[in-house]
Formats: sequence, C-alpha cells, structure tokens
Amino acid sequence: MQKRVIELYEKIKDSVVSITAVKILDFLFIREPVSGLGSGFIVDERGIVVTNAHVVEGYEHITVTLSSGENVEATIIDIDPHYDIAFLKIPRDNLKPLPLGDSDKLKVGQFVIAIGNPFGQVLGGPSLTFGVISGLGRNLRTEGKIYENLIQTDAPVNPGNSGGPLIDLEGKAIGITTAMIPFAQGIGFAIPINEVKYSLSQIEKYGRILRPWIGIYGLDVNPVIAYQLGLSKPAGVLIIRVVPGSPAARAGIRPG
Repeated sequence: MQKRVIELYEKIKDSVVSITAVKILDFLFIREPVSGLGSGFIVDERGIVVTNAHVVEGYEHITVTLSSGENVEATIIDIDPHYDIAFLKIPRDNLKPLPLGDSDKLKVGQFVIAIGNPFGQVLGGPSLTFGVISGLGRNLRTEGKIYENLIQTDAPVNPGNSGGPLIDLEGKAIGITTAMIPFAQGIGFAIPINEVKYSLSQIEKYGRILRPWIGIYGLDVNPVIAYQLGLSKPAGVLIIRVVPGSPAARAGIRPG
C-alpha cells in the first residue's frame, strides 16, 4: 500500500497547481489588497484548470503556480455556483491533465488520497493526505448555501487544499476537495468528479456551463422534521429558500 501511494504521488503531483487570488478592497480612504489561497488541478492539456468557485469568485487577479514553480496569470472560463466549481484558463499547452474517474462507482470504505497546497505552501511540491470514503450523498449547508451529493472523507482537508483532487488508488480524480467546514476534525468533503465532467463537456460544446435548475434549497423531510410539521410520515422535501428570479420563484414556490 505504501509503495502504491508513493507511486501515485510521483505520477500525479505535476497535475496539481496552487492558486492565488487577489482583490482590492477600500477601507475608508485606504485601498488594501486581500488575497485568497487554494489548489486546483489540470483537466485539459490546453491549459484548463478546475478548482472551487469560492477560491476565485469575486477576485480580480488570479495566479496559477505550476509544479515547476512558474507563476501564470489565469482567467475564469466559467463558474458553476451550484456545485462550487470553477474552470480557469492559463496560456500554456502540453500540460499534464489528471485522469478523471467515475464518482458514481465509489464505495464507502474505499481508500483515497487528497493532494493540495495547504496554507499556500508550494515549496517542495504539494502535500498528500490519506484516508477513506466515510460517506456518500452528503448534503451540507454552509454560509447560506446548500451543497448536495458530496463525498465525505476522513482525509484531512485544510485551507489551501480546497480545490485540489481527491484521488482513488487507480490514480484517477474522483472528486474536488473543499474546505467548507472550518476547524472540522476528521471530516472532509469533496464534490463528485462526475459533476466536473458534465461541466467540462458543456464548456467544450458551448463555451460555458449550461445546467438545468429550479432555484430552490431544501431539506429531506426526516422523522424529526415530519413530527415538527405534523406530518403523518417522513416524505418529500421542505423548501427553506427560493432563489430570487429563479424558475421556482416565477412559479410561485415559497419557503415552507
């Protein structure tokens, strides 16, 4: 097992990048630069990088640091906010893309490794953490948003790792790690790679991401919620938020 993990790291590390995003904020009469850090990985040899949307969204200048140490300015191709996915373009060719697996075939207990640049540490190559898939199909609410169908893992995911790949022992990316719960112990989450594959196919076909959506955030009605609502049995979904201007809002759907 140890030998296999070492082999995978050597094979994959050149496909993982570090991302620095900077924006200028006005504090009274002072303009102050604010930076964010994250990881990403190459999904197309023509310079397409995937990362978390929250790593780059709202920032004015984005720099991708390749495994060679070269810093390259990046532009955003498109963002899929529903799944916290962003695609970047860098002006480089003949890069080494990471093979993409099939997240629909994952099993709880499966060994995985997470690779990224925690806290922006890029010297000496990306860091590796090891763990198992702890759960599948997890829904997570954080900062007013709900993320669905996440992969749960006990492989540590720290700030700066967010946006890096979660990899199976075949060396294929099966998710994008995301550090959405600060200071969580033993709990990490990843976005299924099949969502990345869908979004990438949309970009290749249309130049942007097209995804059908309703515009609601909801919770499965479990026994506790059913009891609180006075329902005879747990079934259905409780609407807790409707996105303004969405198809759901236009159809008259309301929270509750």
